[in-house]
Amino acid sequence: MFIFSLILIVLLTLVDQLIKLAVVKNIPLYEIHEVIRVGSHKIFSLTHVKNDGAAWSIMAGKSWFLIGIPIIIILIGLFFLYKKRHESKFLTISLSVLISGGIGNLIDRIRFHEVIDYIKFEPIDFPVFNFADICVVIGGILFCIYFIIIDEINKKRKLTAEQNYE
Repeated sequence: MFIFSLILIVLLTLVDQLIKLAVVKNIPLYEIHEVIRVGSHKIFSLTHVKNDGAAWSIMAGKSWFLIGIPIIIILIGLFFLYKKRHESKFLTISLSVLISGGIGNLIDRIRFHEVIDYIKFEPIDFPVFNFADICVVIGGILFCIYFIIIDEINKKRKLTAEQNYE
């Protein structure tokens, strides 16, 4: 399962970088391309923006911090992924998705000292984001689900099995 996880990380990171490359080559900076509209309401657009901070441009200009912390978190995530590789497919997939998003944005920060964002969800005033951000959020949610629900269920089953064995 560990090899599968590494392949998933590489594939998702590659998808992120290829989309960003396409955006940079095909959409001029700050230009907006409407993709989905319902009646007079814009729903989804593609744009090309750069963000030298984290979400909502928090810590803008703090490149070394925004490079250093993700490196540490990714290394811890990879260690944890290896250590728990036989424990749960759900856990390893959630970590793989989370790590791939971190790596995708880290590559941008190292190369450009900023992240390429392009997805604009129009109905609410939400920051423009990218595929790597989606991976971080989905991976993080799945990781939390694992520890809040699945791990607790497994602990109860193990405890019940031990009590029945006695």
